[in-house]
Amino acid sequence: MSRPRIVIVGAGFAGYRTARTLSRLTRHQADITLLNPTDYFLYLPLLPQVAAGILEPRRVSVSLSGTLPRVRLVLGEADGIDLDGRTVHYTDPEGGEGTLRYDRLVLAAGSVNKLLPIPGVAEHAHGFRGLPEALYLRDHVTRQVELAAAAGDRAECAARCTFVVVGAGYTGTEVAAHGQMYTDAQVRRHPMRTGMRPRWMLLDVAERVLPEMDERLSRTAERVLRQRGVDVRMGISVKEATHDGVLLTDGTTVDTRTLVWCVGVRPDPLVESLGLPMERGRLLVDPHLQVPGRPELFACGDVAAVPDLNRPGQYTPMTAQHAWRHGKVCAQNVAASLGIGGERRAYRHRDMGFVVDLGGAKAAANPLGVPMSGPAAGAVTRGYHLAAMPGNRVRVAADWLLDAVLPRQAVQLGLVRSWSVPLESASPEVARVPGRPDGDAAGGPADGARAGARAGGESAAGRSGAGAGAEAGAGAAEHRPGGGAARGRQGEPAASQPGREPAKNQRGGEPAKGQPGGEPAKNQPGPEPAKNQPPKNQSAKHQPPKNQPAEKQPGEAQAAAAGAGRQRRPAEAAESRPDRAPGKPRKTSGPPRATKPSTPPKPSTTPKPKPSAMPRSSRPPGARAPGAPAPSRSARPPADPGPEPPANQPPPGPDIAPGPVKRTDGRAAEGDS
Repeated sequence: MSRPRIVIVGAGFAGYRTARTLSRLTRHQADITLLNPTDYFLYLPLLPQVAAGILEPRRVSVSLSGTLPRVRLVLGEADGIDLDGRTVHYTDPEGGEGTLRYDRLVLAAGSVNKLLPIPGVAEHAHGFRGLPEALYLRDHVTRQVELAAAAGDRAECAARCTFVVVGAGYTGTEVAAHGQMYTDAQVRRHPMRTGMRPRWMLLDVAERVLPEMDERLSRTAERVLRQRGVDVRMGISVKEATHDGVLLTDGTTVDTRTLVWCVGVRPDPLVESLGLPMERGRLLVDPHLQVPGRPELFACGDVAAVPDLNRPGQYTPMTAQHAWRHGKVCAQNVAASLGIGGERRAYRHRDMGFVVDLGGAKAAANPLGVPMSGPAAGAVTRGYHLAAMPGNRVRVAADWLLDAVLPRQAVQLGLVRSWSVPLESASPEVARVPGRPDGDAAGGPADGARAGARAGGESAAGRSGAGAGAEAGAGAAEHRPGGGAARGRQGEPAASQPGREPAKNQRGGEPAKGQPGGEPAKNQPGPEPAKNQPPKNQSAKHQPPKNQPAEKQPGEAQAAAAGAGRQRRPAEAAESRPDRAPGKPRKTSGPPRATKPSTPPKPSTTPKPKPSAMPRSSRPPGARAPGAPAPSRSARPPADPGPEPPANQPPPGPDIAPGPVKRTDGRAAEGDS
């Protein structure tokens, strides 16, 4: 009897905890598969410290394969679930597709950026939900300060030094607090010529900072922000965003080049396509985290609306604290449903308090309901994070120690570009790349289509791919077929193909005479042909090779051209032979002539014309010039007897196999394989 199959979608707080607990409970009694776009678990609460240069990116990313024994990791993004067939369809990072079958399915896909219908926000703002967005913000802020320091115009300097953060919750408050410290440290080491200093703005429609926390902690956080110079404006938000600034709801215009969107999150749009009962975008589940009417389906984390048994009629909030504990209870109930673990249990948890790191020794915390501020709150905050992290604790503590005694490194690496982290993205944890193996453009329509499918037809997710593709522009062309890595096929020809620099095994590093891309043979009559194009409809009798023995013909160039020609497709080979129309056979007449009757001619290295429609297998196998020696096994002789072609005839592409060729210096040259 086969073991039951458990598939977990998502490796956030809920999905990671579910996989780790199931690995311990089942102990080889079930096959556990974890489907996630990345191979790491991201500890989100420390992401603002990555953007501020305190922690390195790998400190907050915990390896899945290294910390989850007996769990099979599948890299991919779920884009469809067949509940009746019990299958999950996914797309891997390289564009391939796959299907996973399950007996139990756990949905823990997490959340994405929350969007509001504000003009210009989707085009000019960036979120803060994934590692690529944090890396981009760090580079962008560093670049703006450096450009402002070099600017002589005071207005331009002020615009580049203004950073607007929308959303005064946990993430937005920490981003503004750490960002102000980061830019102030840059300016102290390299003052600006205009004498200005960076300005951070924190906006929110709420009445106070951190509205989810106790009012005393909210006042503490706001006081720390204002002391550092952060412009805190409550009851105000963005009305319109442009490339040069933002228009606020109070009519004020702020010139800025940076808009960070931290207004909140929404559940992953994958669950909307299931057609099951929802509660504000979240999948309704019972207290056992099981979907009613679907005993094989469980949901936890931000995508699940879990009843709060401590507050009847309400649901648990979308916080990391609840998602982490959802995962443990969900794993226990999945194991119990398979008869592996004990009995099912309902989820019940009371908040243990919150911590907000304000940078340096400042923080706001209320552990177990006790409000704290100052250095004591800072110690409690960092101690809580070390205890909650499932790995990398020593590395994180070492980075904190180094940050306390050494200045931060304010450098921009340029690893993440603006178009690769759009605000409208169904996968904020994955940066868009400038090319895909399936031929799509940079973050192109395929990305947008997959995002739209996950959103159940939501137009916002579908627009992100097209916008990213348009903004990528020429940079993406270097990676698509016909540019950059694929230039040997559709764009610039490869080194061994006609029209570009010849292969290294040619004499003198120059194209052989009579080959396309080089000058014509010296003794060849007639006008000079166009570049890469032999004369049309010119028979062999008008171009006899004069005073040119067979051993002087360019044999080396054929080996390189044959190796390149073998790799070209038939359509491309026909495209490189403009002397005949596609599909039109070339006329042939008479047997080949030897150049010198007194000397047995060697096999001609110049390609013979052949009908384009004749397959290789149907050609006469043994045709060669009278008296010529038998060719080697690796070099196939020309098949069709015909007239002697002109010396500058282009290679016929895939019809010539590479092999050893007789060189004039007596050495054998291998073809480019």
